Formats: sequence, structure tokens, C-alpha cells
Amino acid sequence: MLKKILLWAAIGFAVYYLATDPQGAANAVVGSLHLLRSAAGAVGHFLRDLRHT
Repeated sequence: MLKKILLWAAIGFAVYYLATDPQGAANAVVGSLHLLRSAAGAVGHFLRDLRHT
């Protein structure tokens, strides 16, 4: 039950954040995607280095 409440609170916060500061929300999404892209590149680099050793 607590998980469900926290999930709905997170969804509500995201909707509120998007409605009150759309530019900030867009920046947060772009930043998150950049972080994921960077992490994927780092993992790829790590695996490539493992293969060459």
C-alpha cells in the first residue's frame, strides 16, 4: 500500500513540476538522458578495454 501511495505521489509531483516549470522539467529530462548516454558509453569503453587485455 505504501508503494502505491509513493508511486502516485511521484507521479503527482512530476505533473506539478511539468505544469509549473516546463523549461526546468525539459532540462531535467535532457540531463537524465545525457547521464544515461554517458553511462552507456562508459560501460562500452570498459567492456572494450576488458576484451583487449
